[in-house]
Amino acid sequence: MTRLAPTLMVQGTASSVGKSLLVTALCRLFRRDGVRVAPFKSQNMALNSAVTPDGLEIGRAQAVQAEAAGLAPSVLMNPILLKPEGPQRCQVVVLGRPAYRLGASEYHEHKPKLWGVVADCLGELRRQHDLVIIEGAGSPAEINLKDRDIVNMSVARLADAPVLLVGDIDRGGVFASFVGTLELLEQDERERVRAFVINKFRGDIRLLEPGLDFLRQRTGKPVLGVVPFLPGLRIADEDSLSLEGRVRRGRSGPERLDVAVVSLPHVSNYDDVAALEHEPDVWVRFVQHSDELDGADLVILPGTKSTVSDLAWLRRAGFSSAIARHARAGGLVLGICGGCQMLGERIHDPEGVESTEASVPGLGLLGLDTHFVRSKTTARVEAVAARETFLTRGLGATPLAAYEIHMGQVVARAGVDAAFTLRSRNGEATTASDGCVNAAGNVVGTLLHGVLENPGVRASLRAALWGQRGGSRAAAPTHVASPDDEYDRLEQHVRAHVDLDLLRRLAGVS
Repeated sequence: MTRLAPTLMVQGTASSVGKSLLVTALCRLFRRDGVRVAPFKSQNMALNSAVTPDGLEIGRAQAVQAEAAGLAPSVLMNPILLKPEGPQRCQVVVLGRPAYRLGASEYHEHKPKLWGVVADCLGELRRQHDLVIIEGAGSPAEINLKDRDIVNMSVARLADAPVLLVGDIDRGGVFASFVGTLELLEQDERERVRAFVINKFRGDIRLLEPGLDFLRQRTGKPVLGVVPFLPGLRIADEDSLSLEGRVRRGRSGPERLDVAVVSLPHVSNYDDVAALEHEPDVWVRFVQHSDELDGADLVILPGTKSTVSDLAWLRRAGFSSAIARHARAGGLVLGICGGCQMLGERIHDPEGVESTEASVPGLGLLGLDTHFVRSKTTARVEAVAARETFLTRGLGATPLAAYEIHMGQVVARAGVDAAFTLRSRNGEATTASDGCVNAAGNVVGTLLHGVLENPGVRASLRAALWGQRGGSRAAAPTHVASPDDEYDRLEQHVRAHVDLDLLRRLAGVS
């Protein structure tokens, strides 16, 4: 009989307490210690997603964790992905492909049918690796959901996994959260919780010691570590909760470029701008009011899971006219994926793939039309500039890495220039066109996520923006920490603040 690898599970007292980043750190830590480690999250609800090498879709967090572990991302690591389409409905992606569109109560009823998928994927990962680190979702103490749980304690029980319980001290009430969570668990579940991790600590650790002593005495469980807040980390966040702290106010000033990203209600893959955020001469603002576009050097319309709904919101909130004014004045506008679709002439959805509207007008800033189809395009691509734009000036035929995740197919109108030409899609040669550029060259739309991760693209963009201000500053690429650099920084930070002997004992590895 094939031996199954041991497991360690990370659960949290609530959403966005840092579970995903802790799993990322642990994947990197065990990998550096010579352990063949893999991440797993049975069900992930997130609008940030990634594409595997075989063209399948999983949560961005699990792709990041795989990369930290030195692995190619796989649907085994996240067999179920929920992509919200509104307050009560989501697209259910199973094994990398859209399977259903269900309301919240419908999905709750449907979950037991997916248990076999969860068990099979976890079992296969355990056969292939030395250790699997499992991430939970939200809190294990959501008593209204426990009868059909397929992501927290039911998975811990399936894998016989010891559980680390993580709390965010930055929010306050962390000790009450720990004790309250244990109180709402069943006896066997409480026994599975083997240690606590206090995350995002700021301050003097000596002032925390009485609380740690209380927690140990009250629960009889150890504190694995107190992990201080790590600023400026360039690792993709999982969901829109983490976006709240990035909605910034104010102006950039003369020393930094001002980039305004419209914070759409259903914004997705907003980590497209993460590399820009780390450029020292760029100030990225996620804006929620149309008057905040005033003075921006660049306006970005990011991706969205609900293009038609968010387009209606743009109009209600006054963004449509504000973006048009910015473009007419010669300001630069970039639309990515859903943002590109909204910048076009019309969006057609006669089959109701995404909305109840058969056809709606776009913002009319790009000569393209979008047609929604039931099949989703998910692909890793290599592209080159189809014509020189503010994104690609001087790049020539330099290959650019990016990826696609969309159900809306974009068709440029006659005589309109494409923004990029694809050279390969999921490893197969192609000559497909992508996006388009307006006649003046100051509005660019693309369906390609991750294009700003390419240093040459950022250099071209920054040079164009400084040029608009009347200078030629920052024409050369600057150093932005690579993902590997950031995984190492996170791993070293966590390693320094946890009890490594206890961690290894709990993980069942030497």
